[in-house]
Amino acid sequence: MRAALWFLALFGMAVAVALFAGNNQGTVTVFWPPYRVDLSLNLVLLLLFGGFTLLHLALRTLAALLDLPVQAGRWRTQQKERAMHVALLDALAHLAAGRFIRSRKAAEAAIAQEQALVGSGEPLAHAVQVRALAHLLAAESAHALQDRAAREQHLAQALEQTADNPSGPAQEVREGTQLRAAAWALQDRDANAALEWLEGLPQGAGRRTLALRLRLRAARLARHTQSALETARLLAKHRAFSTAAAQSIVRGLATELLNGAHDVAQLTRTWQSLEPAERATPELAIHAASRLQQLQGDPALVRTWLLPAWDTMTAHADALPTLLQVRLVRTLEAGMDSVDAAWLARIEGAQQHNPRDPHLQYLAGMACLRRQLWGKAQQLLSQASQQLVQPELRSSAWRALAELAEQRDDAEAAAAAWRKAAAIR
Repeated sequence: MRAALWFLALFGMAVAVALFAGNNQGTVTVFWPPYRVDLSLNLVLLLLFGGFTLLHLALRTLAALLDLPVQAGRWRTQQKERAMHVALLDALAHLAAGRFIRSRKAAEAAIAQEQALVGSGEPLAHAVQVRALAHLLAAESAHALQDRAAREQHLAQALEQTADNPSGPAQEVREGTQLRAAAWALQDRDANAALEWLEGLPQGAGRRTLALRLRLRAARLARHTQSALETARLLAKHRAFSTAAAQSIVRGLATELLNGAHDVAQLTRTWQSLEPAERATPELAIHAASRLQQLQGDPALVRTWLLPAWDTMTAHADALPTLLQVRLVRTLEAGMDSVDAAWLARIEGAQQHNPRDPHLQYLAGMACLRRQLWGKAQQLLSQASQQLVQPELRSSAWRALAELAEQRDDAEAAAAAWRKAAAIR
């Protein structure tokens, strides 16, 4: 279609020229004393057009000739630029492939090419980023080669290149360099240095997922449990881990924090510093209550902390693993002497609601034993001793049955119960 349009346009121009020049009787007379030259107007127009064309071509040729040195310089600059970028790509490719010596040499070659460009008076618009990235790749390779002196040298040069650029792409490179430095410090098991690098990040960069992950590792390595717990909570909110992994990490850090408390007041403050959802976690509630019991804290407070775990266990028979159920029962049993009427009612109601649960049978039996309800205790403990799987609770049930038999002066039953208790391993 375009060719047809061009053809029509040329045809129209040819027709116009033919109409104009075919019957053109005009002449141009040139007086050059003592001569007179008569020329047709068509010839004059043709000569003018031809002269203009020749002059234009001559000027274009002269301009191209004068521009040759500039083009040659531009070509040399482009070749250096291409060589620099190729070296930078080679450094990255070799680093990814694990060829660290070649990567380091390629990064240093890129730096040399960039310096050559600066020396030739043709600096790059993005020279700062190129230099910083090249030094960062060289430092990464030196770190992999365990050459700490070279790593620190290239790291300092990368930071120096971006020191005068507080914003833009150069700032992104600087933040990436600081993050890599923190990661190297963690690999060197230097938690304090890693935390210093992370503290030097801007506020926005410090809340990125990568920075938070590094902060979590550094805080755990430095035994800063409280800081690690707060960082883990932020990572959980950012969904940096799966739900199960986040719960496990937070639970482990909270447990470590509780273990670090050395008196009742400190443990209480630590427990209150946890979030409500964490305090409602059965594992943490049982562990905190056991820890409070070890520190000889208030038994009523122990049972208050155990209440979320107790509600979870009694609501669903399989809601808690067997090990947690055993720990919960043992913790409640240890404070049975001071148990109040409300908790006795809870224990009795739970046992009646789940009459076949051996853990609840055992706990209710021990409660009856402490309240000197011998008959009911005998019945519940006998049932529990036949169903309990955990050796510690089963042995304890048989020992309680032996004591009950001794109180009845039933020596034979007491001896049999003691033998069964002793046979459990």
